[in-house]
Amino acid sequence: MRDDEPTTRAATHAMRGTAHEREAADATHKPRRRKAAIRESNEAHLLACAEAVFAERGFEGASTALIAERAGLPKANLHYYFPTKLALYWRVLDDLFEEWNAAANTFDASDDPVEAIGGYVRAKMELSRRRPLGSKVWANEIISGATHMQDILLKRVKPWMETRVKLIDRWIAEGLLAPVDPKTLLFMIWATTQHYADFEAQIRALSGKRALSTAGFEASTEEVVRLILRASGARSPGE
Repeated sequence: MRDDEPTTRAATHAMRGTAHEREAADATHKPRRRKAAIRESNEAHLLACAEAVFAERGFEGASTALIAERAGLPKANLHYYFPTKLALYWRVLDDLFEEWNAAANTFDASDDPVEAIGGYVRAKMELSRRRPLGSKVWANEIISGATHMQDILLKRVKPWMETRVKLIDRWIAEGLLAPVDPKTLLFMIWATTQHYADFEAQIRALSGKRALSTAGFEASTEEVVRLILRASGARSPGE
């Protein structure tokens, strides 16, 4: 027997022990991961159904019973994830803000106002196309006085806007934008892009179409981008 054989056996035994420990840990974690995935899937389904009901009926007209019915689940199941209608409503609004906040990443990704503003408009238009019901929930809440979302507006939207105002002011000082009011520019972007979600029925009626096709929506998006860039006098550095 070689002198190092006991050491080799000990190392092999240790490796086997480690493998067994990993298998045991995986066996413990797999049910947890499955439960987490199930919970995430159920919450996403309930949020989508809640978004639709809140868009149709507003906060006051909606109920957890209606949302549970839309979801095809017992009301008790809904309350397991969201104890109250208000908690569910806040979650929908918070989720919407996170999506819209992510759409503004172009402001951080580029120091070129043509790219940054154009990218932001395109992202907001895409959200109006993909999530029109969410936009309607947000609009209805604002029209009703924003009673349930003052914290979101004051603690999250306002600080976000202030950082973008500073950036737009810098672009103006550098001669890359016309001397526009930054807040007015942002309000105009929001109003124009969200119009394609909030007033979708009006667009359909006046265009004589059931809905804008993908190509039609892309064409409208690029027209909105051109109009906003032209109105703001945006130009790239070095032009």
